[in-house]
Amino acid sequence: MIRVLFICHGNICRSPMAEYVLKDMVRKMGLSDQFEIASAATSTEEIGSDVHYGTKEKLREVGIPCSARAARQMTRADYKHYDLIIGMDRWNIRNMQRMTGNDPDGKLSMLLDYTDHPRDVADPWYTGDFEATYRDVADGCRGLLDAIIG
Repeated sequence: MIRVLFICHGNICRSPMAEYVLKDMVRKMGLSDQFEIASAATSTEEIGSDVHYGTKEKLREVGIPCSARAARQMTRADYKHYDLIIGMDRWNIRNMQRMTGNDPDGKLSMLLDYTDHPRDVADPWYTGDFEATYRDVADGCRGLLDAIIG
């Protein structure tokens, strides 16, 4: 079982988008039983909130199922449980390092580090551009899956 946790600031836009995109990819490959995929936040600002309507709309547009869920904050227990903990931007990584004691097991990375163009995932909270975020997330999830299964 490969356990993947996606992290963004509030757990309502980018990290749940990555969660549902990767779940869809592994489902289509018949590998769902080999993965545990979830998402969380570094902050407490959106705890309990559902997925942002812009993320839901974009996922619906591309045919990816998205169920209701409540945003939650990453915990130290998550660090022990998950194999890969993937942040959406450098700010997330800094907060994740603080929360995990500087990543002693080397589990933290940024999603677009799995692509040919490592950088922060576009944040639709500020831009309103869920299309750009989806392109980044889909590209990063493809690269991540290639890195995991070869």
